[in-house]
Amino acid sequence: MGRGTAVVTGASSGIGEATARALAGDGFAVVCTARRTDRIQGLAEEIGGTAVTCDVTCDEDVARLVDEIEGPVAVLVNNAGGAFGFEHVEHFRVEDWQRMYEVNVLGMARITRALLPALRAHGSSLIVNIGSTAGGVAYENGAGYTAAKHAARAVTRTLRLELNGEPIRVTDIAPGMVHTEEFSLIRLGDSAKAEAVYADVDRPLGAGDVAEAIRWVASLPPHVDIDELVIRPVAQAAQHKLHRGPIFG
Repeated sequence: MGRGTAVVTGASSGIGEATARALAGDGFAVVCTARRTDRIQGLAEEIGGTAVTCDVTCDEDVARLVDEIEGPVAVLVNNAGGAFGFEHVEHFRVEDWQRMYEVNVLGMARITRALLPALRAHGSSLIVNIGSTAGGVAYENGAGYTAAKHAARAVTRTLRLELNGEPIRVTDIAPGMVHTEEFSLIRLGDSAKAEAVYADVDRPLGAGDVAEAIRWVASLPPHVDIDELVIRPVAQAAQHKLHRGPIFG
C-alpha cells in the first residue's frame, strides 16, 4: 500500500531529483515539478511518478499544479531555489537579488499556500523546506543569497508556529556544502570557478545525502517534528571553516 502523494519542487536536478527518487523508493507517489519539462518527464517515468511543469514564481503555474494533483498530499518538499551572482553589496545587481527572493522565498510561500488545503486533507502531513546554512550566517559576496535564505528560514519558523495545533509537521533542512551539477555553475557562470569551490575538499555532500535526510524525516511517526536539521560534510566545520585536503583514508 502506498504512503500517499509527495510533491517535490525543483525536481529536475540535484537535491530535488534525488529526493524524488528517495521518496518514491519509500512508497510515495511523487509529483515531480520544475520548469524543465523534459527532465521531470524522464524522472517521473523512471520512478513511476507524475510530472507537472511549474515555475514557482508564476501564480498561473502554481494554480495549474494544484489542479493536476488529485486528493490529499502527504509530503511537500519546497526545494526550488538558487543563488545568482557573487558580488560585494557595493556592486550588487538588483535583478539577481529580486530573482533570489522570488524563487527562494515567495516561490516557497506560493506553493505552500496553494497546497495547504491538500496537506490538511491528508490528516497527518509534512512540509519540508530546503534552506541553507547561509540562512544563519553572513559572508562576503553573498549578501543577496544569505538575505533570501534568512527570509526563507523566518517563513519556515513562522509557519511552524501558525500551524501549531494541526497535524502538520514543518521541517527546515539546512545543507552546507553540497556538490551538485548546477548550483555553483549557475551562481558563478564559469565551470572552472565552480569546480574551484570544491577543490581538494574530501567528500563534500552529494544530493543523495540531503535526500536521505528528507526521506528519514518523512519516515518518522506523525507526532515527531524535526524543527531544523543542519547537514554539513565533515570537512566543513562552519561556513567559514573548511578543510581542504585529505581526511578519509
